[in-house]
Amino acid sequence: MQKKILAAVLAVAGLVSANVQADDGNFMVRARAVNLAYDNANKDGLDKVGVGKVSAEDLWIPEVDFSYFMTKNLALELVLTYPQQVDIRTSALGKIGHVDVLPPSLVLQYHFTDLGMFKPYVGLGLNYTIFTKKSFNTALGRVSVDNDSIGAVAQVGADFMLNKNWSVNVDVKYITMDTAVKLNGAKLGTLDLNPITAGVGVGYRF
Repeated sequence: MQKKILAAVLAVAGLVSANVQADDGNFMVRARAVNLAYDNANKDGLDKVGVGKVSAEDLWIPEVDFSYFMTKNLALELVLTYPQQVDIRTSALGKIGHVDVLPPSLVLQYHFTDLGMFKPYVGLGLNYTIFTKKSFNTALGRVSVDNDSIGAVAQVGADFMLNKNWSVNVDVKYITMDTAVKLNGAKLGTLDLNPITAGVGVGYRF
């Protein structure tokens, strides 16, 4: 039975892949400069612990994504970067330290391909954020956050094709992301990061 299920899955995958337009290519790689703008909502009394509102500072990061077109309209996109330093601030004390964040995402996209050189798309997927450096010392004690965060990703973007292979890309995502903030192991509250990412870059399809 398992062999039959596996054979059926492979057959469906083969049929889907066969629908890709041969002259467009199955793969696309993009490189972007991306701005992360954090929502920074303080929950569970996090802004009432004597240091004011806790926030992660917005930043620009490099981003690379790899897309596989299963059909001419449907694609899977893997979004990657390397661990990024995010400064943590409070409204009363200013910067108190930083954490390192690695936030890969996997997104299923629908591409609108009948508009000539302008090819917009929408996407929905999952983000898995890993805090690779999750604690730091302050005058008040050791501040730490969770190991990771799993959230949803909503995406809208567009490729402006310069020729058959090269394109200019703009892309906006909303990512649900939160983490518990602790002082000396005791939870102070929850920081809803929930960033909006806006990026611009270039792509190559092959």
